[in-house]
Amino acid sequence: MAAFNLQKLPHLADCIGQNLKPYTNPLENNPFYRPTEGFYINPTDVILRQTILDSSSGSTPHLAYHRAGPRKEIYFETGSVCAAIVTCGGLCPGMNTVIRELVVGLWELYGVRKIYGIVAGYRGFYSRETVELNPKLVHNWHKRGGTVLETSRGGFDLNKIVDGIKDRGFNQVYIIGGDGTMRGAVKIYDGIRRRKLNIGVTGIPKTVDNDIGIIDKSFGFQTAVEMAQQAINAAHVEAESAVNGIGLVKLMGRSTGHIALHATLSSRDVDCCLIPEIDFYLEGKGGLFEFLGKRLQENGHAVLVVAEGAGQDKIPRSDAQKEERDESGNPVFLDVGAWLKSELKKWWSRDHPNELFTVKHIDPTYMIRAVPANATDNLYCTLLAHSAIHGVMGGYTGFVCGPINGNYAYIPLEEVAQAKNIVSIKDHKWAWVRSVTNQPDFVRR
Repeated sequence: MAAFNLQKLPHLADCIGQNLKPYTNPLENNPFYRPTEGFYINPTDVILRQTILDSSSGSTPHLAYHRAGPRKEIYFETGSVCAAIVTCGGLCPGMNTVIRELVVGLWELYGVRKIYGIVAGYRGFYSRETVELNPKLVHNWHKRGGTVLETSRGGFDLNKIVDGIKDRGFNQVYIIGGDGTMRGAVKIYDGIRRRKLNIGVTGIPKTVDNDIGIIDKSFGFQTAVEMAQQAINAAHVEAESAVNGIGLVKLMGRSTGHIALHATLSSRDVDCCLIPEIDFYLEGKGGLFEFLGKRLQENGHAVLVVAEGAGQDKIPRSDAQKEERDESGNPVFLDVGAWLKSELKKWWSRDHPNELFTVKHIDPTYMIRAVPANATDNLYCTLLAHSAIHGVMGGYTGFVCGPINGNYAYIPLEEVAQAKNIVSIKDHKWAWVRSVTNQPDFVRR
């Protein structure tokens, strides 16, 4: 058997420095469950991060994580649990589903009756009244886009947040958000640990861009690809219906091009896909204009998909724009779609002044972010929420729940907050994109 390094998972007993009394899991007496052998997850059950190995290499240790799921013993008396749920950052399909399933899971599985929603992101811990949640209230939330609890960026004040958690009596905190939110969750966990408070903290990673590392994918991503498909279909119809028509679709993806890549592979109508992970150029041999010119000559139309973070270094910026940042501290991106549309028109009017030309620019960003989750993402959100509940009830804290190689695992918060999931241009998926589109590799020769 290959050796592995099991990543240490923080436990409340270690953090507060005292012996905690274990309780029998109430699922043991839940009329809807019949716990049998294998129902409860043992502390020795692990998920390997790497499953594809070179059999000719030595037996080097591989990373492993604790498997997610219900534990036979829990470390909270369910009647004393007071849970807080918060959503932070941008919108993503499935946020309301996660909230709903956290509420229903806490209520129905563990008999928790004090569940509160934190309004407007991290600042809500210290500046807004909470919303009392119950299964009846959240019954249809999974059918709605956005987040009913409202969200915001920024507003992170560690001392005020930890004080708010302590003063309001919360002993379980469920934080739904992206990489910036997870970095904030690490600080909250550290602040609670330093004060030796008996409070469990878990993060539920959310990013429509699928740029959070370690886990297989983030919730909402599949819905986003599905919605992107509709935009690409519309761009293809527009391009086909015009003389020398180009359908230009800008998709979400600040630092990674996963949505653009997967939508391109799903569509097969895309002629060129531009992502942040690969550089491109417009003019000259092997450039974008030369390629699109040939496509228009051959087919009479073309479809171009670009991720929002692609080509940012090529767009002219004023000094003020270079320094501009959003409330989370991220640099503000300029509209690569509008810039490309303008550059395409300049190119065509310069090189083909007497020929018809049409560019239809479609930006479905907010439509993609704001829709309800599809069936696959709804199921995923349910499993995420329930896994997170089981972990916190089992006494774990400072962790994120997510699928690794198809199995749900508990991952230290700090590890997830630091990890990135970028498109590898050496991966087979990018090779598939190149073979499907026949686009240039944009390497100057």
